[in-house]
Amino acid sequence: MSDNGLHNWQKQSKDKQKVFKNFLAKADKNAVLKRLPQLHDEAFEKINCLECAACCKNYSPRFKTPDVKRISKHLGLKESVFIETYLRVDEDGDFVAKSAPCPFLGSDNACSIYEERPSDCARFPYTNEDVIIKRQSLTLKNSTFCPITFYVLDKLAEKS
Repeated sequence: MSDNGLHNWQKQSKDKQKVFKNFLAKADKNAVLKRLPQLHDEAFEKINCLECAACCKNYSPRFKTPDVKRISKHLGLKESVFIETYLRVDEDGDFVAKSAPCPFLGSDNACSIYEERPSDCARFPYTNEDVIIKRQSLTLKNSTFCPITFYVLDKLAEKS
């Protein structure tokens, strides 16, 4: 990762949280949304999620009802057994993984249910949708552990 401008990105992210927060607060939503597809693709070309997997190691997605139905069917489990085995209810009332890292994360950082993964996982890190502006506290948090979020936010803020 160091050869693509991401050397020491975690420290940079910590140092730039105020800059990022100010940028997001003042950002022109339409201008940001216009730039996201290119920056999103650029970030994914430079960064291999399988080298990191910090999201899967430290955080849980929400497992919404359609996710529970789809994944339990894929695993050949009754929904109640899937929930009892893998999930808990968090402080927001959402189903999340009981443990970290995610029980479906392999030692190679690959997801064992990738094709059936929760929609939150499929959408993460939200760098190609308006969540980046709409949920600013989430974007800031994500930029501290996800190099792709950091990259996109850094490039956006740099031009402001």
